[in-house]
Amino acid sequence: MHYQDERTTGCRISDSWTYRGLKTVVLENESLRVSILADKGADVFELSHKKTDTEFMWRTPWSVRNPSLSTPPTGNGDNIWHDAYIGGWQTIAPTGGPPQKYANADLGQHTEATLMPWDAVIVEDSPERVSAKFSARTVRTPFWIEKVISIEANSSVLTVTDTLTNQAEEEAEAQWGQHVALGDPFLTPNCRLDMAPADHFVPERGGGRLMDGHVGIWPNAIDPTGNDVDLRTFPAKSDRIQDYSVFKNQVEGWYAVTNPDRGVGFGLAYPVETFKYLWYWQVFGGGSGYPWYNRTYNVGLEPFTSLSGGIPEPGSDQRTSMLFKPGETKSATVRAVVYESTTGVSHISPDGQVTTL
Repeated sequence: MHYQDERTTGCRISDSWTYRGLKTVVLENESLRVSILADKGADVFELSHKKTDTEFMWRTPWSVRNPSLSTPPTGNGDNIWHDAYIGGWQTIAPTGGPPQKYANADLGQHTEATLMPWDAVIVEDSPERVSAKFSARTVRTPFWIEKVISIEANSSVLTVTDTLTNQAEEEAEAQWGQHVALGDPFLTPNCRLDMAPADHFVPERGGGRLMDGHVGIWPNAIDPTGNDVDLRTFPAKSDRIQDYSVFKNQVEGWYAVTNPDRGVGFGLAYPVETFKYLWYWQVFGGGSGYPWYNRTYNVGLEPFTSLSGGIPEPGSDQRTSMLFKPGETKSATVRAVVYESTTGVSHISPDGQVTTL
């Protein structure tokens, strides 16, 4: 029996939904509709702008599937994660990047928490503000993870606060980040990327758009033949490019992607003292073979505490993983904001206020 108010105006929230058999929590207000799959990693799989009917969260070609209804063909840690990956936005913790060995435990791509069901509870429900808290205890790593997602009335800002607690009685490493993926139809070659000033480097991993090992300053990069690349732009799908690079030493933690044809954009503000790196995953019709088969057009702009797998920066031997003392708790708040613009963004404040160009 449910006695929750069922408002039709202002902020609304409900945990009474299921999508393809998965428990789903829905938050909305006058501007936004946000849906979170509690039973699958607490993934944000819908973040829609009502006025322009724009969905920002990219979906994989196979989209949402109920993992309880199928058996993976193999036990490969990379394949299992991609089989279940829906696109959208995941909290990645306490490991991020390719499969790795963590304190004698085998972990697949982007940690175990994204494949687990999370508990969900409504913690605030008023016409002015709604919030839901999601939580999970990992098994192969010793962490308790909480995520509180909130929206307020007459606001286009979504607030997400992550909290990680090391429940081990020994020190533990973590790679922690926001795995945000944007794609078509919102993302097009006419879109523009803006961000705060930062350094930029390309790990040596064999891309196609950017020269391996290149080090530069936003927004300048070079391609494998030495020609200039403007990172504010997005190649066409017909270019068949897949690449990966990293921003660091960002002056302030924010970025924005604007679609001038729709007159709307998506921005993210995050604390750079926690998320020191911004991973830039680029799939512009590239990536032959499993899992993309040259059929997707998407980017991931992902604030992280560490480099992939906690590896050192180029030229260093110091791991970049965050360290947690026994029992230590750390929190960070990020804000996604939807804004209207045809020209781009010059600044996003930590509370999500956007200044357009």
